[in-house]
Amino acid sequence: MSCPSQNLDAAAMRSRLARLLLEKSYRAGEVTLTSGRKSDYYFDCKQTALHPEGAWLIGNLLFDLLPAEIVGVGGMTLGADPLVTAVSIASFLRSRPLPAFIVRKASKGHGTNQFLEGLSNFQPGDTVALLEDVVTTGGTLLTVIDRVQDAGLKIGAVVTVLDRNEGGSEKLAERGFPLLSVFSREALLAAANQQPVA
Repeated sequence: MSCPSQNLDAAAMRSRLARLLLEKSYRAGEVTLTSGRKSDYYFDCKQTALHPEGAWLIGNLLFDLLPAEIVGVGGMTLGADPLVTAVSIASFLRSRPLPAFIVRKASKGHGTNQFLEGLSNFQPGDTVALLEDVVTTGGTLLTVIDRVQDAGLKIGAVVTVLDRNEGGSEKLAERGFPLLSVFSREALLAAANQQPVA
């Protein structure tokens, strides 16, 4: 049995993903974010990224945003774990296989004592993309950027499912890393209201 979304074009996939994100990941109501800021909504992308159709859609839509020079994808555990797996699998199915790596929150503490898992699939100087589920202030991504560069990899793109438009993209741009996103909040709400393709 095939998944109906497997036959969708990119615009229809985006619309379907938006509806899944609103159903599973988006919650209206005041919350305190990781950054300490207050917000009138909460976005937990993992609920959709761990759903089979959601993972397939996210993997393909993030893959579509990657520049041609990218040879691998990675991100900070735990939020990026399902994203890098989904993109890596999508890349293999689309005949442009990209290995993945995970950035630990703390170094391993034994063995190689490294921050990155999966480095054996890369060469020093390889150009990679960093994936993130949601970007608010960009603080977490700046830490990840430092760790990935310290490991000898070059960052060619920073890509997120949702840009909250709360300063993160500007902070990343100041460091020379433009942020690519599938959705802003406004785009997410608009895409979810588009009619599905028959």
